[in-house]
Amino acid sequence: MKESDKNIEQLIEKMMAEDKLQSPSIDFTSKIMAEVHVLEEKKLKAYKPLISKPVWISIGLALAALVIYVSLFSVSENNFKIDEIGKLYSDKISNTFSGIHFSKNTLYAILIVPFMILVQIGILKNYFDKKYEL
Repeated sequence: MKESDKNIEQLIEKMMAEDKLQSPSIDFTSKIMAEVHVLEEKKLKAYKPLISKPVWISIGLALAALVIYVSLFSVSENNFKIDEIGKLYSDKISNTFSGIHFSKNTLYAILIVPFMILVQIGILKNYFDKKYEL
C-alpha cells in the first residue's frame, strides 16, 4: 500500500470512531410506508377509453345524418344503374390485377395473418383488462 492510502485509511477510521452511530426515530418505518402508499396511489390510473361515449354517440349521429341526407336529398347527375357501376369497376379491377398470380403459400399467409392478429388483440385485451382491474 502507498503511504497516502494508509493516511487516508487512518483518517477515515478516526472520523468513523469520532462519529456516533445514528439511529432512526421510533416511527421511521410508518412514515416511510405512508410515503410508499401515497406514491402507489398516484401511480395507479383508472382505465380511460381513448374515445369517450359522447364522442361515439356524436360520430354515430353524424353518420346517420349523412346517410339520411345522401339517400333523401342527393340528385343523381348520371343515369347509371347500380349494376352498371359495379360492372364498370369490377372490369377495371380485374384488368388491373389480371397479371398477378400468388402461390398457395402466399394465399395461406394472407388469410392466416389477419386471423392471428385478431387472436393476439383478444389476448392482449384480456391481459390489460386484468392488469388494470380495480
